[in-house]
Amino acid sequence: MEKLHFQSMPNLYVTGNLYLPKNVTGPVPAVLYLCGHAQVKIDNISYGNKAHYHFHGVWFARHGYACLVLDSLQLGEIEGIHHGTYRYGMWWWNNRGYTPAGVEAWNCVRALDYLQSRPEIDASRIGVTGRSGGGAYSWWIAAIDPRVKAAVPVAGITDLQNHVLDGCVEGHCDCMYFVNTYRWDYPMIAALVAPRALLIDNGDHDPIFPEDGVRRVYEAARRIYRLYDAEDKIGLFITDAGHDDIQPIQEAAFRWLDRHLMGKERETYDPVEKVLTPQELKVFESLPEDQLNTTIHEHFVPAAKPAFPQNAEEWEKMRADWTKVLQEKCFRGWPTNLPSATLRDATTVVQDGVRLTRAKVDVQDKITLPVYRLELATGPVQRVIVEVLDQSAWQNRLKGLKVAFADDLANELVTEEDKALAGDAAAWKEIRSLLEEEPGTVLILLMPRGVGPTLWNTEAKKHTQIERRFMLIGQTSDGMRVLDLVRSLQAVRATGDLRGKSVRVRAAGAAGVLACYAAIFENDLELELSQIPPTHRDGPYILNISKLMEVPQVVLLAASANSLRLMTDSPESWQVVVDAARRLNWPESRLQIVKPR
Repeated sequence: MEKLHFQSMPNLYVTGNLYLPKNVTGPVPAVLYLCGHAQVKIDNISYGNKAHYHFHGVWFARHGYACLVLDSLQLGEIEGIHHGTYRYGMWWWNNRGYTPAGVEAWNCVRALDYLQSRPEIDASRIGVTGRSGGGAYSWWIAAIDPRVKAAVPVAGITDLQNHVLDGCVEGHCDCMYFVNTYRWDYPMIAALVAPRALLIDNGDHDPIFPEDGVRRVYEAARRIYRLYDAEDKIGLFITDAGHDDIQPIQEAAFRWLDRHLMGKERETYDPVEKVLTPQELKVFESLPEDQLNTTIHEHFVPAAKPAFPQNAEEWEKMRADWTKVLQEKCFRGWPTNLPSATLRDATTVVQDGVRLTRAKVDVQDKITLPVYRLELATGPVQRVIVEVLDQSAWQNRLKGLKVAFADDLANELVTEEDKALAGDAAAWKEIRSLLEEEPGTVLILLMPRGVGPTLWNTEAKKHTQIERRFMLIGQTSDGMRVLDLVRSLQAVRATGDLRGKSVRVRAAGAAGVLACYAAIFENDLELELSQIPPTHRDGPYILNISKLMEVPQVVLLAASANSLRLMTDSPESWQVVVDAARRLNWPESRLQIVKPR
């Protein structure tokens, strides 16, 4: 057994143990063994999950293989992070298009490079296996690297039906999921292994990889193998087990790799045996000070460098390219078959001289959102103000509405907090003042999904898992809120007495950035924004956006087909946007960045 480490990229350390047969007479087949989520920590020192799974390496070496057992990123000797969205609220990983699954896959690629460099190893006979998290990494490397000739992912895959609808996502950390820009289901990963040898190995009552989903993945992949006339190269082994590393599951993997790497099977398969201590397997005496493992999420996927046009010709190309990439890489999760964008089921009530009309808009199939319209009870429409509300802004408006419309709104409030919220005279006066400011003012309140009347489960852990479900299907909740705003604005503009009226959109904070995105797709708006963040780091969270642009570029893009006024305490932070607008000879009225009065 050799203790080793390599850098899969500068300062990203990978620790592992290489097991070799005692007597090597010629190049032998090799197995890359990838470890699941088993923590081995003694006196606050991490020995890596390779220490827990070392018996697999021992078995393979005793039976004629070279076997490299790798630590994973989070549970290695240097402890990185897998739980960015699961535990630590690092939703900006979505912006960056980052997942620790990418790091694990890359480490596997470099591990194969290392195995190929060893003279004891036959590079034409390399297999991969591992269980749980290691099963997932086995899928990643088998799918992307044709050097893997045989793969046995153990308890490492199921389909989106299990993950999203049945809730298996709640038992998995982020390393189990790729960034699903192209909205694949998991049989696609299995299909990428074809026509190479693949055994799917699982327990029949595994709670986080249920048998029904595993079988659906297998059946879908088997159809692809059939197209290659290679149905004998794919197998399914299901045994009486939960999420367990037991002898029958291990033996199925050994037998499959023997068949496809050794060209033979043994009459009997002896069980694995733990023979080494964690201390004997540890690679580093002291951890390298230059390591990036603990912060690799900041570096692995580089953020875009801010770019601004120098002239009109450059801007036209940049604008077209940005819009195209937004559609293909950031908002690809939007549905294509959409219902008519109209306000329906309107009900009207008048209190205290103010008319409240509540309507609904179908932003997509089976997703319906409320739209509130407020106006004085007399006079024709002269102007339309649309407010884009986040949860805080919704509650502020709700406090005002409850002064006059508490009974009318009672059935639409979904949280105990909203129900208990008391009416506030000052908040109601603010609404009335806005309506009285100019004759014929109509105030529209837009609450995108997950805000106000459609707020999801407010228990923190459940809310986290709802957000993660969006990730799995190639979306983010904020990305879908942009669609909500586009569709709601279209519905408002299509309403009879509002048709043709100028529309002023007001929003603050992250909601203001969402309004900018909506204005890229729905033009000729007057945007009035307040205190929006200069980066996406703390929201809004848009898939892959930080690989393309940051908020200043979004503002410039929004201002290209709308007027935009931004009130901010730090206008100097936005000077690059103002400078770009000047180079493009835009009128000052198109883009204004000012301090609040």
